[in-house]
This record gives sequence, C-alpha cells and structure tokens, in this order.
Amino acid sequence: NDIEYIYSHYYNMEEIARFSSSLGKFVGYTEYGLKQANHWNSDPSELARRKATKETVCKHNIDID
Repeated sequence: NDIEYIYSHYYNMEEIARFSSSLGKFVGYTEYGLKQANHWNSDPSELARRKATKETVCKHNIDID
C-alpha cells in the first residue's frame, strides 16, 4: 500500500502535469497543465488506465525484489 505510481507530463523540459496514484487524479502545474489535467480527469477511461498501471507494473515488479 505504500507504493505510489507517478506519471509526469513535460513540455519544453518543464513539468506541466502529473498523475499520482495516491490522489487518483491528474494535477496541473502550469496554465496549460491545468487545462490538460482537467481534460484527463474528465475522462474515466484515462483515469482507469493510469490507476491500473500501478497494479500491473508497480505491484508486479515489487514482488520480484
């Protein structure tokens, strides 16, 4: 339960938005990033895909260690 999946979206070497599995949603850090985060958060399939990544990638690989 203490594993966190983070997906960061960058533009021009600046982080504009991030998905955090502990929050379960995207957070924007720039004006454009806020618009993108709102768009992605309004898409249930995008949120489900990101949440599933924690289960399929992170938890699968932690058992290997």
